[in-house]
Amino acid sequence: MITVLLFAHLQEEVGESQLTIEAPEMTVSQVKKWIEERYQISSLHQVMAAVNENFATDETIVKEGDTIAFIPPVSGG
Repeated sequence: MITVLLFAHLQEEVGESQLTIEAPEMTVSQVKKWIEERYQISSLHQVMAAVNENFATDETIVKEGDTIAFIPPVSGG
């Protein structure tokens, strides 16, 4: 199981702060695509990802037991 953490507008769009994916291994890009298809959202291409609290690229492998967090860009003012 892969745990997915969502923040800010992603959490609002999906309606959950945490998701679980029953898969042994995926890339960050595959996790994004899974969420986009399942929840009909398209805003994941702009977010940063962290796997087990380390920033990750779309090619980073996410394995069973890992936690991936999607962090939307922030703006200040």
